[in-house]
Amino acid sequence: MKGKNKRKRIVAYVESYDDILFWRNILSFFENETRYFEVMLPNVNKRLERGKKSAITALATNKQLGEYMIACVDADYDYLIQGHSTTSKTVLENPYVFHTVAYSIENLQCYAQSLHNVCVMATLNDHIRFDFVEFLHTYSKIIYPLFVWNIWHYRHERYDKFSLIEFCQMIETGKLKSATIPDTLSHLAQKVERKILFFRRHLPNKVEEVAALDKELREKLGVKPEETYLYIQGHHLFEHVVAPLVQHICYALVREREDEIRRTAAHFTQARNELSCYTNSIQDITQMLKKNTGYMLSPQVQSIVKALSERLKLQEI
Repeated sequence: MKGKNKRKRIVAYVESYDDILFWRNILSFFENETRYFEVMLPNVNKRLERGKKSAITALATNKQLGEYMIACVDADYDYLIQGHSTTSKTVLENPYVFHTVAYSIENLQCYAQSLHNVCVMATLNDHIRFDFVEFLHTYSKIIYPLFVWNIWHYRHERYDKFSLIEFCQMIETGKLKSATIPDTLSHLAQKVERKILFFRRHLPNKVEEVAALDKELREKLGVKPEETYLYIQGHHLFEHVVAPLVQHICYALVREREDEIRRTAAHFTQARNELSCYTNSIQDITQMLKKNTGYMLSPQVQSIVKALSERLKLQEI
């Protein structure tokens, strides 16, 4: 009954369950009366699997590339190291593999311009208590020089000399509170400067290479120093920087709203009822971050949209 006019299904393989909503939000803009996407985990050798390797393998072993099948994966460092590994070459050169540009979806869920809205979704309090954009831009500018050195080490396969794990440990902020952030950032800047001085002393003949890489990252790959947070390890950013900070601000917003209810209620019963209503309305902060879609306005997502439009010849949104 559907015949020749039925909509064409395009399968999009992703790395994990958390990726499904992210890529659904992007791919849905390209659906029309002739095509639709189904976002799913890869099925390799009739087994459900997870991970970037599985998504790419599932794509490579299928003959329906492009017309009926694509892979959508986290960029990790594969975008920034520009083909200096086998996986990086595949991610960049296979026309039916699409990546997040940013390190991962977690980075984009932490898109600075959207974090105030996350607080509003969680607390139903629109009072601006903290400037997330200023904080993450300042944090990014501080860690950027060390980030460039880390990318250089990965391009030259010197992982054992300066691993991603060590880099994440060096840019650790500890438990963030709005009142102590200036001291935290000052301490972080000192740690970064010491490590950079270490590299300059021990690798003096590589300083010019790193400077050239810095220029390439900015001018060719679109990495802005104030947006470095989008290109560091996503789980580290989400779990150790942004989520704790957002929780701290949200708790303050909840207390503020509860105090307002107690102060303005006409009597005890009204205060109790209003507090109960408010408590039932607030949402889990971490879940609101994971469901945050404010990243749709980011330059990184616009790059994904452009790649989809150009490679699949779909109508751009």
